[in-house]
Amino acid sequence: MAKGRNGSSRRNFLKSAGLVGAAAATAVTPPAAADAAPAASLAKKALPPGPRQIAAETMPPANDPVNQSSSGGDFMVDVLKTLDIDYLAINCASSYRGLHEAVVNHGGNTKPEIITCVHEDIAVHMGQGYAKIEGKPIAMACHGVVGLQHATMAIYNAWCDRVPVLVFGGNIMEADKRAPGAEWLHAGVDIGQIVREFTKWDDQPASLQHYAESVVRAYKIACTPPMGPVFIALDGELQENPIPDRKALRIPKYEPVIPPQGDAAALAEAAKMLVNAQNPVILCDRMARTPDGMGNLVALAEALQCPVIDNYGRMNFPSRHPLNQSFRRALIGQADVILAIEMNDLWGSLTHFHDRIVRTSNPATKPGAKIITLGVRDLYLKSNYQDFGRWQDVDLDIAGDGEASLPALTEAVLRVTDAGRKAAFAERGKKLAAAHQAMVEHSKTEATIGWDASPITTARMCAEVYNQIKDEDWSLVGTAIRLSWMHRLWDFKKPYQWNGGSGGAGVGYNLPASIGAALANKKHGRFTLAFGGDGDFMFNPGALWTAAHHNIPILYIVHNNRAYHQEYMYLTAMAARHGRGVDRMDIGTTLKEPNIDYATVARGMGAHGEGPITDPKDLAPALTRAIAAVKAGGPAVVDVVTDPR
Repeated sequence: MAKGRNGSSRRNFLKSAGLVGAAAATAVTPPAAADAAPAASLAKKALPPGPRQIAAETMPPANDPVNQSSSGGDFMVDVLKTLDIDYLAINCASSYRGLHEAVVNHGGNTKPEIITCVHEDIAVHMGQGYAKIEGKPIAMACHGVVGLQHATMAIYNAWCDRVPVLVFGGNIMEADKRAPGAEWLHAGVDIGQIVREFTKWDDQPASLQHYAESVVRAYKIACTPPMGPVFIALDGELQENPIPDRKALRIPKYEPVIPPQGDAAALAEAAKMLVNAQNPVILCDRMARTPDGMGNLVALAEALQCPVIDNYGRMNFPSRHPLNQSFRRALIGQADVILAIEMNDLWGSLTHFHDRIVRTSNPATKPGAKIITLGVRDLYLKSNYQDFGRWQDVDLDIAGDGEASLPALTEAVLRVTDAGRKAAFAERGKKLAAAHQAMVEHSKTEATIGWDASPITTARMCAEVYNQIKDEDWSLVGTAIRLSWMHRLWDFKKPYQWNGGSGGAGVGYNLPASIGAALANKKHGRFTLAFGGDGDFMFNPGALWTAAHHNIPILYIVHNNRAYHQEYMYLTAMAARHGRGVDRMDIGTTLKEPNIDYATVARGMGAHGEGPITDPKDLAPALTRAIAAVKAGGPAVVDVVTDPR
């Protein structure tokens, strides 16, 4: 295995890539058209059905009228159009055929437009990724109890991630209306029960008017912080039967809820605590809901000249801002006042946890440190699924949307900051800026370790990618487990350049959610890219077909360490703990013998594929070709065989 450390060629590359402060490298030049043509252009249309099949499928039943002038599905589509829903992601199914047909014919397949998916999990995850970029949900539909069970992992991820997704599930409610066979197997008395513990609200409308009010209510609940997925069961007959009296139906008016701000007196108290602190620290996770969120947090941090530690649940704070101290978590132990904004697991961030023979923990905070919380997480909790984390004692708990409350908190800070405190803040800011720059330089130096090694280091993989996309209007919408080089090396400064993780740490999120985010970015002309693990890729590889079918441009880099490496490390720790040797830890944890060729999988789905790449010298040319394919309008996959982490 070739190895290298801190060579001049590596430093020169990082310099040319804009990672050491030098001039930007030349923009990517697309290769010849023959190399750039996406594989999707070679796809062929499905053959039309034969005459016998057409006759069998289109002939109306003998006792029914030949024509039907209206259907409940038409009205359902009319309701969706008032909510400005762009897409309906589906894996087609008979239990919502009435809605599907109405979207295509009555609604003209626009707002919503059908997005064809090969698995319900893909459809929900696309909605999750889309909402975090576009700021509003799309809808998805699944088939009865079986389709809903397929969708559950993605719904749970969206729940933990506090992301709005409107989920429909087809059902035949009345037992005497179910056809023999599958309709009994796929129906339920209360199918929403399957996901009730990890959706924010659900309903099973019994009439079209009930449907209209429930869907508007569900959309409003989903979009009100704390956000989350909602579920509506759709009765088959309600979708398919004629509308008795269309004039009697009314579509409710949707008016979004103005997010609640924190109590003014509580915010004033928090401001005094922060201004009087010697070493305040701001912690944040899922704070930024809209493009304004990052600017609001920057304003507060600059008013205090205090460090910000970002858990990267959203694009909360610019990576190159001098107050960004996200990779200096030791500052938590020096803080006398900590402001935690929209934190997912506050206890976990303020505690040292030791996973040894007997699990132990101790506070990361110093004695007497004051903790202020600001957010809406505690306004809506459920009991069964423990995504809320362990109890954390706090000194001031302010209920209010973090993003909406920050301007008032910043004003309160400015009001109580006198000249003496301003001078102290300025001095603190200088020290933090110097520490931030030292942290960045350390990351650049560390990235050169093993620069020429094979397998390729994750640092080089991330640096090579940034070198070729840094001058684009880029949006990074996914990353593999513990892959942090992008946040250490890249210049994140726009609200859409990062959108957080999966929420529930459910494997299979990254590829479909990244494609959903790319769908949102497509209308804005942004260059979308994502990194994803090989194990995650194999949970939902069919998502690539959806990207190719709908011409969704995305550069997807597979971080291919040929293992479920986190589990490999856990298993190694277990074996070492028991003194049984670690030489067999690849059993059940690796993806080899045979190795998976992700580039070939991608080409089989209609996407552009590059790799597997094992020699670091081959990475840049492969990226150039893949980027050209993305710019031509389709998805591209680059399979990079890497170090484990």
